[in-house]
Amino acid sequence: MQILKKPLITEKISAMNERGVYGFIVEKTAKKPEIKQAIEKMYGVDVVAIRTMRYAGKKKTRYTKTKIVSGFTNTYKKAIVEVAEGQIIDFYGEI
Repeated sequence: MQILKKPLITEKISAMNERGVYGFIVEKTAKKPEIKQAIEKMYGVDVVAIRTMRYAGKKKTRYTKTKIVSGFTNTYKKAIVEVAEGQIIDFYGEI
């Protein structure tokens, strides 16, 4: 099971990156110590604090010519991670 799915690259999170705060989409069953260990191992930084949020899937309906299609968006968990002073995580270094 991979704990970190992908980093969040939104305008709000990018503004927080300057203060050493980063966002990630993580596995739904991941706990804070597991997230901390995975980030420290993958990026080589010291994690100071972690905040997590769970988002439930929302109902979506689409109207087509032949019928009405209903479904749900995906459920996911988001982690906001604060790293130690002076350390950074470079998402764009490998591009």
